[in-house]
This record gives sequence, structure tokens and C-alpha cells, in this order.
Amino acid sequence: MNILIVDDDREIASLVSEFLSQHGFQVEAVGDGQAMREALARNRFDLVILDLMLPGEDGLSLCRFLRDTTALPIIMLTAMGSETDRVVGLEMGADDYVSKPFSARELLARIKAVLRRSTRRDDDSAVAAPAEVLEFSGWRLETGRRQLHSADGVLVELTSGEFDLLHAFLTNPRRVLNRDQLLDLARGRVSGPFDRTIDVQVGRLRRKLETDPKKPEILKTVRGGGYMLATEVVSTQ
Repeated sequence: MNILIVDDDREIASLVSEFLSQHGFQVEAVGDGQAMREALARNRFDLVILDLMLPGEDGLSLCRFLRDTTALPIIMLTAMGSETDRVVGLEMGADDYVSKPFSARELLARIKAVLRRSTRRDDDSAVAAPAEVLEFSGWRLETGRRQLHSADGVLVELTSGEFDLLHAFLTNPRRVLNRDQLLDLARGRVSGPFDRTIDVQVGRLRRKLETDPKKPEILKTVRGGGYMLATEVVSTQ
């Protein structure tokens, strides 16, 4: 697996590169957006670790560029306490985030989790045999291709995080799920005390699924409990 680190802090980039290299990854580190674009044109990468505080073009802009032009998984590096940046980054389609200062082992665990999801998505897409199709409220989710279709057949793009979360809801219909349960089902990790990852992803899904995202009928909020898929799900092949 080949990882691109985009961080202008040379000490952090060097330490992370060395640590990841020791765990079997090939790593390239660059310090700004221009160097990132040059690296992407030159090499094939499996994941990008992106710092949000960069000189010139900031990390949020680069996150948007990556999501618009590639399918690469993105892990953001954010300053401790900068919840707004984390939320905006997740809104733009980043797959996960790690707050500075961070443990190298935590970063490694996040990398492995994101890559597992990405690899599973690619493997499922390559399988020719029919995969499960989950139908709900006129929508169709093809789990093998990881594709969501509207009632009139329009393909709606989903990030890997959005797909995993929607799949978690569809396999637990009419069941109240709290944030910890959803993170565990969709991402294989537990939340921190101020983790808003699930809230952001639910908001993104509502904007794609609901007629009126402010008055959701499919993904409902249960006060004091979490969220619930409030519709019937039919599984077909």
C-alpha cells in the first residue's frame, strides 16, 4: 500500500513516514498542495493523510479537490479542539480524522480501518455474482457495487463512509442506534466525547435521501437515543 502524506511539518511527516514504513507501507511526504498534485500525477496512491493547516492552499480546499477528482480515501490531521474544521472536512467527504497531537499507533489503526473498507468496496465491485440489493422507500442500494439508485433510476454518489453508514441503518431497520453503535457498525471504532462524525454523515445522507432534510421521514432522530431508519427494508438478489 502506498500512502501520500501532505503536511508542512517536516518533523511530523518524517516521524509518521518512518513509523508507517516500519509497518510495511510505502510512504511519500510532501509539504503543500502543488507538491501533492505533482505526486498524484507521478505515482499511484492508496490513501492520503492530509493536514488541514497548510501554507497557501489549505487542507479543506485540497480535500475538496481530492474528493472531486479521485476516489482516494482521505484521513485528515486536525488541531486538537478544531471541531469546525473536522466537521467541514467530513462534509467534503473525508473518510476519517485524527486530532493532533496523536498517537502513531492510533493513526495506524485508522489507516488500516479505512483501507479495509476501501479494499472491501473494490473487491465487491469486482465480483460478478449477484449481490444483495436493499430496497427502501423507493430507493435501491446495491451492496456489491456499492451503488445507490433513486426511485427513477438515478445513480446517487456515496462516499465510502456514507455507504457504510447507510448499510448499517439498512441492516438494522426500525432500531434505535446511538453514535457509538453506528461508529462500531460502520467504521469499526468507538467515538470520543465530542465526536460528531456520525451526525455529519447522517446530515449528508438526509440531503441525498429526504424530500425535506429538515423534516426527515427516513432517517429520524430519536431524542436521547440516537438515530433510526424509520422505513421497511426489503432484501433481494
